Amino acid sequence: MEWWHAVLLGVIEGVTEFLPVSSTGHLTIAEKLLGYQIDDPSVTAFTAIIQVGAVLATVIYLRKDIWRVGTAWLKGLADDKKRKRDYKFGWAVLIGSIPIGVIGLLFKDEIEGVLRSLWFVAGALIAWSTVMWFADRAAKQNRGEQDTTWKDTLIIGLAQCLALVPGVSRSGATMSAGLLRGFDRVTVTRLSFFLSIPALVAAAILQTVTQFDEISNGVGWGPTTLATIVTFFVAYAAVDWLLKFIAKHDYSVFIWYRVVLGVTLMVLLATDIIEPV
Repeated sequence: MEWWHAVLLGVIEGVTEFLPVSSTGHLTIAEKLLGYQIDDPSVTAFTAIIQVGAVLATVIYLRKDIWRVGTAWLKGLADDKKRKRDYKFGWAVLIGSIPIGVIGLLFKDEIEGVLRSLWFVAGALIAWSTVMWFADRAAKQNRGEQDTTWKDTLIIGLAQCLALVPGVSRSGATMSAGLLRGFDRVTVTRLSFFLSIPALVAAAILQTVTQFDEISNGVGWGPTTLATIVTFFVAYAAVDWLLKFIAKHDYSVFIWYRVVLGVTLMVLLATDIIEPV
């Protein structure tokens, strides 16, 4: 991979990872336009690994909250008298992270193979936009982070599994499920951040271990590392912007963007301007 490609893809990943527009979908489109074989093992591994940059940005941005919840969870394990709200929230995040790990391992080959087709990306961008529109309009927004239970995060975690289809969007899936559970937009955005940490770290570790040689002989570890670093800085800014934006706006701008991108991609595929894989 050329160095400027790595920088560009890092910027795309950093901008889109936490926006409900599908970072994997955007990376898949960009990789195809740059001339890469999008179902190549080293390319799919690269796509997963550079997400670590976004995870690190989230961890640093939410470091005080993570420390508060983490210490409360550990104290609760040691002493049942100290099991307060943050202890329960810690368990809720862990339970909500389980579904995507199980589904991701069971359907790993399909995710990295047929679902990488740009037809799936285009269809998912448009189809999930209707779900996001309904969730945004139907949301009661009468619950906050303090009301979170393990049942809520399990349901949101199950929805997160749909993000294994490029184009759906992990944040779009979790935010939609959270809104339908009655949470306000800022809370579901923060929940999406928390649930992303175990999921993205696990995916990156799995790809690093299983595809180490593929990366070495394909994309290359130099460009992969550079893209991860770029992702970190861009994602940190994106997280800060999104939390401020979503406090005052709904998801309309993201929904319309997804539809336009999906339709445009379908036109390009139907006219053979670009190939699906």
